Amino acid sequence: MTQATGTAEQASRRPSRSSSWTQMVASFATPPAIVGLSIVAFFTFASVFANWLMPYSTTEPSCAVFEPPSPEHWLGCDDGGIDVLSLVILGGRVSMVVGFVAAVISIVIGATVGVLSGYFGGWVDSVLMRITDYFIVIPQIVLMIVVAAVWGPSLVHVIIVIGLLMWTSTARVIRAQAKTLRERVYVRRTVAIGAGNTRVIVRHVLPQLGPLLIANAVLAITVAIFNETALAFLGLSDPTAVTWGTIMEHAFERDAVSTGAWWAIVPAGVGVALLIMGCYLIGNSIEDALNPRLRVSYLSAKSWRLRPLVGRGKDEL
Repeated sequence: MTQATGTAEQASRRPSRSSSWTQMVASFATPPAIVGLSIVAFFTFASVFANWLMPYSTTEPSCAVFEPPSPEHWLGCDDGGIDVLSLVILGGRVSMVVGFVAAVISIVIGATVGVLSGYFGGWVDSVLMRITDYFIVIPQIVLMIVVAAVWGPSLVHVIIVIGLLMWTSTARVIRAQAKTLRERVYVRRTVAIGAGNTRVIVRHVLPQLGPLLIANAVLAITVAIFNETALAFLGLSDPTAVTWGTIMEHAFERDAVSTGAWWAIVPAGVGVALLIMGCYLIGNSIEDALNPRLRVSYLSAKSWRLRPLVGRGKDEL
């Protein structure tokens, strides 16, 4: 009877592995999450079927130089007579691939550093966190520009640079959560019965960190896409690849702004802004589901009232 009671108590103290995942799934029922999912799904669909959705070729001219938007060319044409809508659709595919791959690299590095630092503590925590601090104080964009300029313009180099320099925030968040997980009763009991560190991390720590990693991954995609666009705009990406950043770079270099051809640069910038906003809404929705304290509290007009001034009664207010 005592053993059964202890087992039931242990089971009640141990959080369900599916609870955090259920909260994450439930978070997508909110309006911000639905809007974010719709935006990301739209750009994902356009990227996957870009070859069929592009109305014109991106290598051969189809209209006049800087031709304004028209029923034939919805977003006009650039300085080479290339349809801007076709360029934006194709550029979105490359930008999303670069952003997603760079975000995966940064999440893997950040999760590894965070779990090892938070779970083991001691000198492991001190060494890894000092390395993290050094990366945090260095301006990322400046370091990315230097590294990309030294390595040369290439999409592979851009992905590596962004992935290797964007993991610090993830490491900090995962470290804090791993520190709390290692103090849980079920983790301590698992260690007490002889389970190794690898088994504890894989079977008991990582499953609880899964939703948090997904939330950070979605937010990391926004930063990766922005950084890729910034590097491409500065001419540090592959000049032969069509991305949103290179579209804006070429339009800026070829005097699209001074000639009034706003359609050559604005659509790519709007695409970047919309995709970043969509990923941001999804990431925030997941974070709100995992931590209700992050939710916005609205002030109720009925329950709000002025406090009486010091030294005066309520009648003197």
